[in-house]
Amino acid sequence: MVTITETTEIVTKPKLDEVVQPSIKRWLKHLLHMPASKRFFNQQDQHAIAQAVTEAEQGHVGEIQVVIEGHMPAREAYYLDTRGRAKQLFAELGVWDTELNSGILLYINLCERKVEIVIDRGIQDATTQQVWDEVCQCIIEKMSQQQYRQALVDGVTQIGTILDQFYANQIEDKADELSNSPIMLN
Repeated sequence: MVTITETTEIVTKPKLDEVVQPSIKRWLKHLLHMPASKRFFNQQDQHAIAQAVTEAEQGHVGEIQVVIEGHMPAREAYYLDTRGRAKQLFAELGVWDTELNSGILLYINLCERKVEIVIDRGIQDATTQQVWDEVCQCIIEKMSQQQYRQALVDGVTQIGTILDQFYANQIEDKADELSNSPIMLN
């Protein structure tokens, strides 16, 4: 049985634009990229990001997961762009599996210099693409000024503000379902 939500999900414009061609150029770029995630985000930075996530999740049931990836694994880089990789991690890390479908993945790919936000279906109808684009743009601007920690802390804070508006006094906050620490890949 197909519900209205599933039908809407299938025919949305972003879904139609998602055909990604295999790319040797992207594959080589990721294959030859030097691992950099720990160079840009040391232990203190990771702790500050985790603290920002903890604060941003206060007062609502929204769950934020930050993933920082230096470069994609070669086998994925050929077939996936950063959007596809973010969706893959959204599924693999179980961000979609929160009790009230309130998970958000903030994905940073340092090799491609791209930021992706994947939101769960519980939040999707209450926000617009423009809101999330503004968050991504804010992060990108600060990262281009080499303010890496501040870029993510501010981005997480903005996401928390959006979740506060969406879940304003609707549901009581429950325990953390996802880790607040950023996941560092490659």
